[in-house]
Amino acid sequence: MPVAIITGASKGFGRAFAAALAGRGWDLVLDARSGAVLRETAEELEKYGTRVAALPGDVTDAAHRADLVAAARGLGGLDLLVNNASALGAEPLVRLDALPLEGLRRALEVNVVAALGLTQEALPLLRAAPAGAVVALSSDASAEAYETWGGYGASKAALDQLSAVLAVEEPGLRVWAVDPGDMRTDLYQAAVPLDDDGHRPPPESVVPAFLRLLDERPDSGRYAAPSLLEAL
Repeated sequence: MPVAIITGASKGFGRAFAAALAGRGWDLVLDARSGAVLRETAEELEKYGTRVAALPGDVTDAAHRADLVAAARGLGGLDLLVNNASALGAEPLVRLDALPLEGLRRALEVNVVAALGLTQEALPLLRAAPAGAVVALSSDASAEAYETWGGYGASKAALDQLSAVLAVEEPGLRVWAVDPGDMRTDLYQAAVPLDDDGHRPPPESVVPAFLRLLDERPDSGRYAAPSLLEAL
């Protein structure tokens, strides 16, 4: 069975994508900071008959990243790495003149440094896979100037650039940076708690766009989930 590592997998998009892969028979290594919620997620996914290694921890911890890759190795290898875990930098979001520098450092550490660190750790297994792939969760804030989204957007822009360079350096892999579009998630609520996001689609609605990438394996690059969904 193919194996995927998904960070930030206890809820939101990470959990929705993990469920979709479990339904397709994938084995999973899941990460989240909340052990209780992560265990609940793992128990639900195991009902599909898939093997699930649930490792609570912080992706900024090098030992935790090594444990995630070791768990994948124990399941037989690694076919897909999904760098989904994200930090906002401030909750709720604030303008740049009020953004705590420590918050910006945290966003960069989680969204960029840890993502690269986990990718580096995983590369030997990904290179050995018949169809290794890396997915980086991007954002339209990485390309557009939205008030209060500067720190988070800057971190996602850096992640986009790392993904683009990784694709050049690792031509045997597929490396996709994907803007999922609007979703109703806890992350968005933490970012803009006063915004009514009832009209935003649930994370499950964008999962088919990511599955399309796995099925069709287009060239490495940056994609927007809404555009992928339009062609379905």
